[in-house]
Amino acid sequence: MTISKATIRRRSETGKVHAPSLVLGMAAGLLLLLGGYLVGKSGADSGISNGASGIISKRSGDAGGLLASLSPSADNKVSDIAEIASKSVVNIDISQKYKTQVPEFFFYAPPGSRRPQGEVERESRGTGSGIIIREDGFIVTNNHVVGAADKIKVTVDGDKTFEGKVMGRDPFTDLAVIKIDAKNLPVAILGTSKNLRAGDWAIAIGSPMGLDHTVTLGIISALGRSLTELSDVDLIQTDAAINPGNSGGPLLDIEGKVVGVNTAIKDDAQNIGFAIPVDLVKEVSEQLIKGEKIVRPYVGIMMQELTPELARSIGVEDDCKGIVIAGVKPKSPAYEAGLAPGDIIQRIDGKEVLSSKQVQKFVREHKPGEKLPFLIMRKDRLVPFEIEIGEFPDEIQR
Repeated sequence: MTISKATIRRRSETGKVHAPSLVLGMAAGLLLLLGGYLVGKSGADSGISNGASGIISKRSGDAGGLLASLSPSADNKVSDIAEIASKSVVNIDISQKYKTQVPEFFFYAPPGSRRPQGEVERESRGTGSGIIIREDGFIVTNNHVVGAADKIKVTVDGDKTFEGKVMGRDPFTDLAVIKIDAKNLPVAILGTSKNLRAGDWAIAIGSPMGLDHTVTLGIISALGRSLTELSDVDLIQTDAAINPGNSGGPLLDIEGKVVGVNTAIKDDAQNIGFAIPVDLVKEVSEQLIKGEKIVRPYVGIMMQELTPELARSIGVEDDCKGIVIAGVKPKSPAYEAGLAPGDIIQRIDGKEVLSSKQVQKFVREHKPGEKLPFLIMRKDRLVPFEIEIGEFPDEIQR
């Protein structure tokens, strides 16, 4: 499936201005800025489970107990699941002030009077969704939902409004955690995304076009979608209808457990949406709540798949296997180790490399400071290199 930059739109927009996509790469290559998960505002005028993760200390309200009592059978109605799960879904309204030049032609001024000069202050608004992950007011949503908001209003249970404060943001994964001053909130039950299969039922809840607690039903369409226009996180694809305003809302399984956080759609198609896997959401949210810095491994290369045509153009056999280095970031670990454009990665840590996603996976399995052996074909000979994994630069993540 080919997805161009122009067709990816974030789901928190409520109008005609599209949020920018994070494009990492070049015309023919993928920028391997190799973090644990590679990603990422809502448009102007547009608009964990408890246990291993340690984030949810307890569940309150009826949501936890009722969902826990539901078994995955045909007798479970989507309406029952949605009614219970909706209690932990919030509506997020953001506003942001900005200045713009006065459009002189907009104003009629009688002869002799002065026209407005300089800048005027405007206010943009946007809408998104969020998921309550702790009973004391912690909510996870998309980073692009909160954006650079001056004010955040969170509506709980349809009529209770609170001022929201951003506690942590991770543009790389497009996740953010906000906090409201509230207690005993109904907490969502976070499941796992490890066992999902294409064809599993999927339920989306959110505030599309500002219509809060809208429920849609579909299936998991595919797994492991990597959209370089959006991120290098392996996303969940679903055909459950999501629209502007669904961003930050939950994607549920048939047991009513959160398996993903809705984040984007392909807007020149019908019912092709994407969600961030909940296992990643748990990990990132916990670190954001603790105020920890999220450290990701970094190599700093741009990659290109080795096709027969490309192989011939660089003077290697058509059946040569590997990934071509299309570019190397200055002062990066790859640059310091001596890798260069035109090199072909054939093995990493002794494992054969056949795709750029494999390269990313092998690097993500290591921490900054660890050394990773690369076997490179340079011209007509194999050359071993050892790269010391670096830390993903903050300026690239943003």
